[in-house]
Amino acid sequence: MVTAISRDEIGTRSSFASPASKTQVQRAIAALEANGIAVIQARDGAEAKRLVLELIPEGAQVHHGASKTLELTGITAEIDESGRYEAVGPRVRAMDRATEGATIRRLTAAPDVMLGSVHAVTETGSLLAASAGGSQLAPYVAGAGKVILVAGTQKIVADVEEGLRRIYEYTFPLEDARALEAYGIHSGVNKIVIINREVVPGRITVVLVDEAIGF
Repeated sequence: MVTAISRDEIGTRSSFASPASKTQVQRAIAALEANGIAVIQARDGAEAKRLVLELIPEGAQVHHGASKTLELTGITAEIDESGRYEAVGPRVRAMDRATEGATIRRLTAAPDVMLGSVHAVTETGSLLAASAGGSQLAPYVAGAGKVILVAGTQKIVADVEEGLRRIYEYTFPLEDARALEAYGIHSGVNKIVIINREVVPGRITVVLVDEAIGF
């Protein structure tokens, strides 16, 4: 069991909250690309949104996980509300989980395009994502045809070990507070996926935003 730390304590962990240096960014990009993961750089959230939408064909079936990064960039609203895409989220929210649970599970596990974020990007070329329920992890790993992950450069860490520290010491307390406010329940680091390499060319793209966005 991980004990949440206070917001004041979170604020002192500046290494996990500040954008990475240019050297760190370049090391991470080179390592990710060597591991079969494409990288696109964005100056800010607005450019990240534009770049992400350029990667998605109009009319494509698109799903996304709950992501503060996608929310802050306006990507979540664009996917769900613009009418330009076959958005999985609004569709499944209108379905009856008691009677249509199997259909919901299949729709969310294997969309044509999956959008989301990660909680750590390592300079050795790995991506780490944690989840309380895990619904977004299956499409990240193998279910989705294409995966687009948006992450601020403050999420760049040295290696997997430091990435796990970032999840437990920095991300989890913030997500726990968000979940408690939004849903009235605590979150948890119940499932973690580590992507070390992508074997399908062009399947995963990371949009690295040169500012601190999300957590």
